[in-house]
Amino acid sequence: MPTPPPTPAGNAAANDMAPRLSDSQWGEIVQQLGAEIAGPLSGALERIQELISTGQIDRQGLRALREAVVQAREAGMVTQQLSRLASGRLRLSRERVHLTQVLRGVLTQRSRETQARGIQVRQLLQPIEIMTDGSLLFSLLNAVMDWALTNTHSSLEMRLDLTPWPTKARLVCRFAHRSLDLGSAPTVALSDTPEALNSLTWRLIEQTALTIGALPLREDEAGITLLTLEFPHIVNDDDPRLQPAPTPIPAPSPAPPLQERDEVLPSHNSKPLAGCHLLIVSPRKELRQQIQEAIRHMGLIIDAVGSMDEALAFCEDGLPHGIAFEHGLHGPDFDRLHADITAEVPSFSFIEVRDGEQQTQLSTATPDRLARISRANLGDALPSVLLFELSKAI
Repeated sequence: MPTPPPTPAGNAAANDMAPRLSDSQWGEIVQQLGAEIAGPLSGALERIQELISTGQIDRQGLRALREAVVQAREAGMVTQQLSRLASGRLRLSRERVHLTQVLRGVLTQRSRETQARGIQVRQLLQPIEIMTDGSLLFSLLNAVMDWALTNTHSSLEMRLDLTPWPTKARLVCRFAHRSLDLGSAPTVALSDTPEALNSLTWRLIEQTALTIGALPLREDEAGITLLTLEFPHIVNDDDPRLQPAPTPIPAPSPAPPLQERDEVLPSHNSKPLAGCHLLIVSPRKELRQQIQEAIRHMGLIIDAVGSMDEALAFCEDGLPHGIAFEHGLHGPDFDRLHADITAEVPSFSFIEVRDGEQQTQLSTATPDRLARISRANLGDALPSVLLFELSKAI
């Protein structure tokens, strides 16, 4: 495993932070992408052909069809995030982040998913602050959860502590990637590592960790996987040796002429919310499409449903990171959904879309903590509103 170079102070280009993948390594990733997309889609095609020929499909077949499409979509989203890291134009921020709070927030956000899968998550977390890019840290922790929940056969242990001197923050994720009964059988070789452990999601974990200056170390032995992430830049207000280096303030750049400022949108290679999940709730297809069009450049995972009852059912197995909903659905069903979610995640993001004239409001400026935006302002203001609202937990 290559050791990443030290993190420079201030903002830096990602290609100055992490080793660039070679052409052969990218070839392997592209080949792996083809396999992870083609495999599920081939299974889905078989189900569709069966439906066409027989005109019937049972509940199990529908579930398998849905899972195949979901797997293919997730592979595509992971590849999108990998391409963002590989672009060489990603700008990193260096800010003070409470690692423990961010990790707890991710675990809380994923609690419905873990419960639905019957997976117990044990947490042993010391309070630790680090200097890092908060957005990429959030993406990294979610990728670790995606990878671990897919591969564990029992429980999941998350431990956060400090290493001996030189002091680093150490996050350890431990789970059984094989049934413990099989792991004790003499016919099972200790080197038999499931292919799923080396998936595109694992590639994403590696590259995101290296990009932010964390060292990923993985051990697979006797059916147990141990992933260790070491973050070298910790914050300790009591120890001057652990204080972050001061960030130099760059000289201001002259503003470009007005005719050169065509649009103020994040570029394809700097999507800060890539991998975040937004649920759109509206019975009107044209409004759902308008919302999706306004944020299509942001790299979000987007799902849409037509009612609050459908939203409740959607959220039973796992929460998205935010919900954008039509104002006309603001009633008892929404109140039930809102109370249900905020009881688990108090800072969860809800964005209400209204017809007519409506001043754009962030959740911090409204008494009910809902963000609001006019439908007429979706194209101009929704990306900025989402950037603020979905970044609150980071």
